[in-house]
Amino acid sequence: MAQTDQKPEMLRHTVATVAYRGAKAVRGAPSQFAEFKGAEKTPAQILAHIGDLLDWALSMAKGKMEWHDSSPKPWEQEVQRFFATLKAFDDYLASPQPLHESPEKLFQGPIADALTHVGQIAMLRRLAGFPMKGENYFVAAVAVGRVGPEQNPPKKEF
Repeated sequence: MAQTDQKPEMLRHTVATVAYRGAKAVRGAPSQFAEFKGAEKTPAQILAHIGDLLDWALSMAKGKMEWHDSSPKPWEQEVQRFFATLKAFDDYLASPQPLHESPEKLFQGPIADALTHVGQIAMLRRLAGFPMKGENYFVAAVAVGRVGPEQNPPKKEF
């Protein structure tokens, strides 16, 4: 389904939200956190899966349905991949290229799943003894197009 007349700004804001929350979840996590066994999957496996989800979202936006199961790389490489896949997807959304899938479907599938998994990483940090501060995300300065590790500082942590 080509979407040539819709500018997916809400979807871009959602991608920026994944970046903001994801940056907070991975920032300052030590490399040993990657292999923490507090759940069925390690944080590194979860982060690799998020990268796969974002690659899948980009492939659908381009009109291809390609899925790949990636083996996790060392933590810092997975963190870099997380931001690289967010940027590639956001760059496509910002381009004049048509969306070949609706923003609603892209949100309900890979993007919502990525948000869920970012929350798992945050929860696993607490279980592993590397907690991060809570935050009022409603007042967070999430910015469309800001999808890298450098995010605005939190406005209200607790």
